[in-house]
Amino acid sequence: MDLLEYQGKQLFGRHGLAVSDGKAVTTVDDAVAAANEIGYPVVVKAQVLIGGRGKAGGVKLAANEAEAREHATNILGLDIKGHIVRTVWIEYASDIATEYYASVLLDRGAKKPLVMFSVEGGVEIETVAEETPEKLIKQNVDPLVGLTREQAVDIATKGGADDDVIEGVADALLALYTVWIEEDCSLAEINPLIVTPDRKVKALDAKVTLDGNALFRHPENKDLGDSANADPIEVKAAEQDVIYVKLDGDIGIMGNGAGLVMSTLDVVAGAGGNPANFLDAGGGSDAAKVTQAIELILSNDAVNAVLLNIFGGITRCDEVAKGLVEAFAQLKPTVPFVVRLDGTNDVEGRKILEDAALPNVHAATTMDSAAELVVKLAKENS
Repeated sequence: MDLLEYQGKQLFGRHGLAVSDGKAVTTVDDAVAAANEIGYPVVVKAQVLIGGRGKAGGVKLAANEAEAREHATNILGLDIKGHIVRTVWIEYASDIATEYYASVLLDRGAKKPLVMFSVEGGVEIETVAEETPEKLIKQNVDPLVGLTREQAVDIATKGGADDDVIEGVADALLALYTVWIEEDCSLAEINPLIVTPDRKVKALDAKVTLDGNALFRHPENKDLGDSANADPIEVKAAEQDVIYVKLDGDIGIMGNGAGLVMSTLDVVAGAGGNPANFLDAGGGSDAAKVTQAIELILSNDAVNAVLLNIFGGITRCDEVAKGLVEAFAQLKPTVPFVVRLDGTNDVEGRKILEDAALPNVHAATTMDSAAELVVKLAKENS
């Protein structure tokens, strides 16, 4: 779950990380009221889960009430790369002496938390990593010990922070690590982490991704994110406990198990196709769940063909076949389907499909042949 900037800042504030005063609002009048309450100058910032807000006109400085009203009017409702701005964050404009970068994420290779720090803040960190890697300090953290003050000071020092703010940067790194651990984040990033002229260190921006699988431990966070711009199919899938991610292609994909689905996406792409979604129906996919999953896939009007790739372990291929027959009876799909069944009761499953003689359903025995066929059918049906 990706958080909006203001939600990330509020999370930071709860854990002692210094942030600017601000208020999230959804109307122009409330934006003006918030600006008047906070005091000028203020920054009016679009709240959307996409980069490039400033270049798109979504971040503006207001020196007075008239400018605050003008900017809020222009930003609310603005379309930034397909994301409609429905909330703006009104924040007191900070004086900036220096911009740094800081983040905590999971280093999957090392199987440990990774703290990163750079004095090259305010720019894309990927650019820093590529062009001046020596300016990006990376240190793994022993998860049983946690980030210590000594290590935080070492990171700030080796990263080249100004001598008089090394302790302040260390405080920020410690607070950021606490956010990452206690809120079950997969990413907690500040870009920029600023130093003010009076040498205070605070977060001017916030990029936070929460682990959705850990939200049961954080009921207070379950309503965060940008639900207003969420894809309705993904929302419906989440309500049905189905793992679904919408993509930009035209071939619907369903499998049972994340690894199998990811492999299927790769094979389809390798065959020249463009997947329209990632859908993991999970283990034990019975007839009802298969029908539910197919309905989700077909909710995307861009889908021109569908590939069902099922490996029968816990999931029984005959149950999947029954689900497909029921789905066709209920949904009456008009796009072609390619079905590959392998594993538990695959012979029985293929027999069920053969006897049902479903219109425009094609059987395949291997992933490669299934991918090639579905790509061909999708092009013919486009």
